[in-house]
Amino acid sequence: MTVAAAASRASRRRRIRLWGVVGVLGELTVTLGVLLLLFAAWELWWTDVEANRAAGKETSSLVQGFEATGPSAIPDAKAPGGLIEGKAFALLHVPRFGEGWSRPILEGTTHDILQSGLGHYAETVGPGAVGNFAVAGHRTTWGRPFHDVENLIDGDTIVVETRTAYDVYAVTGHEIVAPTDVDVVAPVPDQPGVAPTEAMLTLTTCHPKYSARQRYVVHAKLVKTYTRAEGLPASVLAVPGGA
Repeated sequence: MTVAAAASRASRRRRIRLWGVVGVLGELTVTLGVLLLLFAAWELWWTDVEANRAAGKETSSLVQGFEATGPSAIPDAKAPGGLIEGKAFALLHVPRFGEGWSRPILEGTTHDILQSGLGHYAETVGPGAVGNFAVAGHRTTWGRPFHDVENLIDGDTIVVETRTAYDVYAVTGHEIVAPTDVDVVAPVPDQPGVAPTEAMLTLTTCHPKYSARQRYVVHAKLVKTYTRAEGLPASVLAVPGGA
């Protein structure tokens, strides 16, 4: 075999090995792309399916407990120390989000709790009480209950339904803050150390959508409380024009 022929054969072997490596890398890249697509589908779709199923079960249990005439397993949100970590105790109704829109509120804001609905900041007061009743919820995954929170406008109605009452709040404003700005859930929002004189509601969620870089915050104040015996006028839950 001539030197030229040997060199040509060696060159072909190197090209074959190179193309083999390229082929393997290509297959790995395709596989990684498929895995990323599957993860995105799980994150953006399947988590919604699981969360909506869990929220539906919590809502059914709450409604049954609210309507029970005897002893109820639903915690009394108005009783001091009555709330239990991870236990649903109220329904949040937001007419601006569509007819019949509601989500359960559970005590606590851990990741597991927020997979089943909304979470109440345990260090804040209960619904209807003087101070700040603060609630957290996902915006783009796990049911994305606060996906359209930016559509709320001043004066919009938000209702918190418990086993004893309906607390009706009116939106007063929005703000975007850093995740470290915990003063938004202070007894008087954004005024730490100040004693509250009225009942407030604060909703918090991630911002912008598909990111946790900041927090989107909505504040509201209590305007009316109806006892369960009185009932809630249907007009309170009417979807506002343009919603």
